Amino acid sequence: MDRYAIPVFLDEPERIGLWTVDEFAAMAAPFITGILSQHIIIGLVAGFGGWWGLRKAKAGKATSWLLHMAYWHLPSTVTGIQHVPPSHLRLMAG
Repeated sequence: MDRYAIPVFLDEPERIGLWTVDEFAAMAAPFITGILSQHIIIGLVAGFGGWWGLRKAKAGKATSWLLHMAYWHLPSTVTGIQHVPPSHLRLMAG
């Protein structure tokens, strides 16, 4: 029995079951919210929709691609990125 799992590719993302971590979070958060609000079917549908939407948004790209898009299109308070200039400043110096 192997003690260590060696990934096939060096850039293979971490997985929880069949899903990457971000896909699992996009699927599990609405489902858990649906359970807590006693609307399990709505939680299942919203979880599936979140997973499907994230898969379409990524479309074979890395997860960091979503963070880059959030930097350019959302306010800095949403992304939490503090050590870079705001995206609305196009001319930095001069």
